[in-house]
Amino acid sequence: DMRKHKLATVCEEAKCPNIAECWGGSKESATTTIMLMGDTCTRGCRFCAVKTSRAPAALDPNEPMEAAESVKKMGVGYVLLTMVDRDDQPDGGAEHVARCIEAINEHNEGKVNLECLTGDFRANREHVQRVAQSGLKVFAHNIETVERLTPRVRDRRATYLQSMKTLEIAKQSADIFTKSSIMP
Repeated sequence: DMRKHKLATVCEEAKCPNIAECWGGSKESATTTIMLMGDTCTRGCRFCAVKTSRAPAALDPNEPMEAAESVKKMGVGYVLLTMVDRDDQPDGGAEHVARCIEAINEHNEGKVNLECLTGDFRANREHVQRVAQSGLKVFAHNIETVERLTPRVRDRRATYLQSMKTLEIAKQSADIFTKSSIMP
């Protein structure tokens, strides 16, 4: 169904070894993961297997509806939306991501729990708020590693303090869960 709707998934793009863990189980307990804004990131973090380019393909204006229809057909209870960083977009893709979230909620009558693992949107308050207030249950943004190692592991445009600010803005913007992770 993902390919039919021209959707990418971080599970496949980043070669995740735990794909069967998330995609298995009953429909109600299964999780699907959709990577928004294509399969190519504008950043080049050293730990990530997702393709990178300074000029990725244009955003697909049909992606919000394609994602919503795919989720409805799968009938899953939990959807994890991830995204590639899109520094080529003036808002980092915040409006596009928010439209995807809103379309999934509307098309699925609010019956799906949505988590979005976002980029940092350069810690721009307006852009982070747009996504945080779009109908999520969980706003996630990974700091990936401790501050001391960040410059060695992450793209130079992704700083530790910028990530912390992104999480702070999200938490202040909506009554939702926020979370972050680091790599083991």
